[in-house]
Amino acid sequence: MVTSDVDDRSKFYPPSGRFYVVRHSDAYIGVGCLKRLTPTVAEVQRMYVQPHVRGIGAGRRLVEQLLVDARAIGYEVVRLESLKFLSAAHALYKSVGFVEITPYAENSMKEYQPVETMDTYRSSAVFMELRF
Repeated sequence: MVTSDVDDRSKFYPPSGRFYVVRHSDAYIGVGCLKRLTPTVAEVQRMYVQPHVRGIGAGRRLVEQLLVDARAIGYEVVRLESLKFLSAAHALYKSVGFVEITPYAENSMKEYQPVETMDTYRSSAVFMELRF
C-alpha cells in the first residue's frame, strides 16, 4: 500500500491531503496521512509508529500535526478507523478529542474489503471522529 500511496498524488497530497513520514535517530519510524472524504470531512489514514519507539511522542506529534493541517484546509470533521486491538492508539486519539462513532459508509477499507466481508471487518474495527 505504501508505494501506491506515495505514487497516487490525488490521495494524500496537498491541497486536500497530507502525507508525513517521521524520522528519529536517522531512521524512519512512522507515517501518518490525511485524506479528503468530502469537502468538509477528512480521514486520518496509515497512522503507524514502529513498536520500539512508541512512547516517545511521535504518534501524538503526528496526529496533532494532521489535525492542524485539517483545520487549515477547512475540514470540519476528521474521522478514522482502527482495529479494536490497538487500544493504545485509541487512547491517543481520545486524548486529542476523538470520540467513537458508528461505522461510516465512506471509510477507507471499502476499497480493500469485498462487500460480503465488510460487516465482519466493521465488527473488528473502532470508528472515531473529531469535530472542530
